[in-house]
Amino acid sequence: MYSKEDAKRIKREFWIQFAEEYPRKWILYNTQIKDFSFKFYIDNKKAQVLLEIEHKELEKRTIYYEKIESLRNILFEDYINDVIFERDFHLESGKTVSRIWVEKSGISINNKDTWNTVFDFFFEKMDAFERFFFEYEEYINDLETNT
Repeated sequence: MYSKEDAKRIKREFWIQFAEEYPRKWILYNTQIKDFSFKFYIDNKKAQVLLEIEHKELEKRTIYYEKIESLRNILFEDYINDVIFERDFHLESGKTVSRIWVEKSGISINNKDTWNTVFDFFFEKMDAFERFFFEYEEYINDLETNT
């Protein structure tokens, strides 16, 4: 069992080493779409690269989600073939978001032997998500476009 300080130190080391292995600026929250962001996630069981749509207005969240969903075949065939779609994902906080993500299980932030595998996974999947987003950004961002 790790102390809070140890867990914080390990997490910090992980993100520093990832940034050193793959030094680039990721889009993450800078999508220019309100409450529409890309995220990295890792814990003691899995790593995820995800697109989260957190818009407070259900209608707008639904429109953005359905636009991505309408591109599902393109996303699968050309970018990420193991992506998972969930229209209503319930966060521990009780908030409901729409989430599109890919996951790698059997790894742990506490196991440095898995870090390079996670780094490669993060880079490959986030790079693919970003390329997909940049290709279809205009369509996704245009709320007037019918799906």
